[in-house]
Amino acid sequence: MRRTGCRAPLWRGSVELELVRALDWRAWPPRLPEQPIFYPVLNEDYAIRIARDWNVRHDGAGFEIDAEFAGRYPVRQAGGRTILELWVPAEELDEFNAHIVGRIEVVHEFR
Repeated sequence: MRRTGCRAPLWRGSVELELVRALDWRAWPPRLPEQPIFYPVLNEDYAIRIARDWNVRHDGAGFEIDAEFAGRYPVRQAGGRTILELWVPAEELDEFNAHIVGRIEVVHEFR
């Protein structure tokens, strides 16, 4: 994971951005019962592929989290070498959100 000082950049191809907007761009909403894992991805290229190729008409959002805190979660390879995700148990999402640095921002949109 590329780290910027004490921050780790993460990405999400998201249909959840209206909910994120309602949370003042500072947190991700709770997971649904069928979503036991929150999995932001570790590189922008993979996030673009998710947003552009799989979730067309949805946005891609980038955010940074405290790198030391992020280190507690396992990195999972979800396909090729660069298809990496950070796996955060849904029940820990509130604590994860508390470690987001700044605001979540939309970095790409595909319509």
